[in-house]
Amino acid sequence: MTGASAGIGAEFARQLAPDCGVLVLVARRAARLAELAVELRREHPGLRVLTFEVDLSDADARLRFVQRLRDEGLRPDLLVNNAGMGDYGEFATAEWPKVEAMLRVNIEALTQLTHALLPSMIERQSGAILNVSSLASLLPIPDFAVYAASKAYVSSFSEALRIEVREHGIRVLALCPGPVHTEFGEVAGRGPNTDFGAREWFYVRQEQVVSEALSGLLADKPRVYPGLKIALAAATISLLPLVAIRLAMSFRPRR
Repeated sequence: MTGASAGIGAEFARQLAPDCGVLVLVARRAARLAELAVELRREHPGLRVLTFEVDLSDADARLRFVQRLRDEGLRPDLLVNNAGMGDYGEFATAEWPKVEAMLRVNIEALTQLTHALLPSMIERQSGAILNVSSLASLLPIPDFAVYAASKAYVSSFSEALRIEVREHGIRVLALCPGPVHTEFGEVAGRGPNTDFGAREWFYVRQEQVVSEALSGLLADKPRVYPGLKIALAAATISLLPLVAIRLAMSFRPRR
């Protein structure tokens, strides 16, 4: 599981722990991972928790991580690609290193880890891949242009991969949450008091997001939009013609 040190990733670890023998947690912040591992072992005696400090924006670090998994004989039957980055503001004024890191984490890392772990699932004729996308994947969002586009990739990739691997007994789910209170905003924002334009009533709790995602995975759903309001928003967006979406986005509150 990537992006496991906080937010939705940590919640995935907590909800999966009762049903797992081994949990592999990946993130950049080793101290946070260690704290979570202690918590999980205390709550679930006998659970084996392995933590890996990996910067997923670094291609070499990803390769080393994949090799460590192989060296230790770890062949996960569930891959949760949760790690993600955002950048809120006009594209023209974005800092390129941040944009590049976002593309590497949101697209490259997710794709590479899936490519690395999928063959062993195919060999066993079982497994599951849960890719964390976003409601933003349905929209071209001003001030979130690259983030939304990267999540559109995640959803499209997940749909195509799902068709490819169904004959091998492998499930693929794209989780598409709307606003969730996590540390995402602190990283995506370019300054203090960043307002993403979402109203408080539109937010969904982390616990609900993860619970609905895991239920959807068990039910072999292709996508999950957690929370009734998010699901209704997704259904509405899917019915709108592109010209209407363009018009709506042109009136969206800007940074």
